[in-house]
Amino acid sequence: MLLLNKEDIKKVFTMRDAIEADKEAFRLYTENKTVTPIRTNIQAEKQGGSMLFMPGYVEDLDSAGVKIVSVFPENAKKGLPVTPATVLLLDGITGEVCAILDGTYITQLRTGAASGAAFDVLGKKDAKIGALIGTGGQAECQLEAMLTARDLVEVRVFNRNLEKAEAFAEEMESLARSYGAKLIAVDSSDKAVDGADLVIAVTTSNTPVFDGNRLQRGTTISGVGSYMPNMQELDVTTLNRASKIFMESKEAVLSEAGDFITPIKNGTFKEEDITGELGGVINGSLEGREDDDEIILFKTVGIGVQDVVTAKKIYDKAKELGIGTEWK
Repeated sequence: MLLLNKEDIKKVFTMRDAIEADKEAFRLYTENKTVTPIRTNIQAEKQGGSMLFMPGYVEDLDSAGVKIVSVFPENAKKGLPVTPATVLLLDGITGEVCAILDGTYITQLRTGAASGAAFDVLGKKDAKIGALIGTGGQAECQLEAMLTARDLVEVRVFNRNLEKAEAFAEEMESLARSYGAKLIAVDSSDKAVDGADLVIAVTTSNTPVFDGNRLQRGTTISGVGSYMPNMQELDVTTLNRASKIFMESKEAVLSEAGDFITPIKNGTFKEEDITGELGGVINGSLEGREDDDEIILFKTVGIGVQDVVTAKKIYDKAKELGIGTEWK
């Protein structure tokens, strides 16, 4: 069995690799070539946290796996990861665990890559301005995915706490510069999304974090943070202004994300206005962006097959390059 920590993974796997892995995972999922149960969510009410168990199986890759990921917001005050996680990768032929991987980093990587995949497939080719709303544990990989998918020159960063936005922008300055972009911390979400070509919302907010009326024509939005029914970081204006709406899994989003559960329940948005799954655009069965005026929304809550495909790709590269620690 191979043990792979964050530094091991970084040695063998890039954000571009992660984007391609997510695109493969979304395609396989949409083509019904995976077993991807809805994740089990156990609430730790005393701690204000959640423990999620996300299994998946991909016959084409002879691989299965399960990720155990917790979301404990109070960990930030303790200097601990808010979303600690571990991924167990199983050999689909023998059923044995063949690798244990740093699931915290894989979660960040593949979650960022989901936005990257959406921008890669749906974003305007000449996108130059990005907006990142939220600067928590997922933000770094979201930023890198955005920069990987398109040649941006500027990314505006917003957090309701301006000092946190400024600190994040300073910390990520060298990363952005390596992609030829500059980061600007802004004091309102309006300033972040005005004129932006790509927008990422990655928060745990229960109320919308930007005004959908501010979106310019041609914008591509990735809604990442709302993964529970009580959360709603996207306003209904954004949903109704979108020319097309894609998800990685319609079943998962409509079961988990308040961004859609709430407006469907109160009658301000209709389920039939959802275009379909991103995997359908990737395999050519659905049209993606058809012109540069379309506002296109992608919503992700994460599915287990992303972890399985990503972990399998990492494992194969690590074995090839002799990276990691063998545990016998």
